Amino acid sequence: TMQYVVKKLSESPRIDAVWDKAPWKQVHPLSIQNFMGPRPEHFPGTEVKLGYHANKIFVIFRVEDRYVRAATREQQGDVCNDSCAEFFFTPDTDVSRGYFNIEINCGGTMLFHFQTVPRKSARDISPEDCAQVQVAHSMPKIVDPEITEPATWTIEYSVPVPMLHRYTEVRDPAPGVVWRANFF
Repeated sequence: TMQYVVKKLSESPRIDAVWDKAPWKQVHPLSIQNFMGPRPEHFPGTEVKLGYHANKIFVIFRVEDRYVRAATREQQGDVCNDSCAEFFFTPDTDVSRGYFNIEINCGGTMLFHFQTVPRKSARDISPEDCAQVQVAHSMPKIVDPEITEPATWTIEYSVPVPMLHRYTEVRDPAPGVVWRANFF
């Protein structure tokens, strides 16, 4: 089991998809190295940083990619068919209580679900709650046709922790609190 220590940030970062700004400079990135099934032919170099501050969790992804595309225009759409980064998390250690799934394509379009049974019980996070997630992206909203040359893109977002309480029990971020998470 891998572990990643999520730091309490000294301040809330401005959500603008800039990877190297303060307070992110003090946060160690996690490099996504694992994959499901056989190793894909196209495996973009992907790093992610997480932090928390003032009742929010903050996430930033940097992806060194090729074949970049963002065609999904509607929130809760199939962004998994685009160039996207995914964050799955249980705000505790007991996965049987369910987990959140946030997928955001390189153009900033988001899918946000809560589910108790993988791929069977997905419940959309309400539009009002999704509107509370502040998202920034470095690519245009729509990238179609795809970019076939090497390109680096970032997405950054903040999620208000009190909003998560509407969907399940949540252990608020604090030193010593453990959540389970997965990135894709």
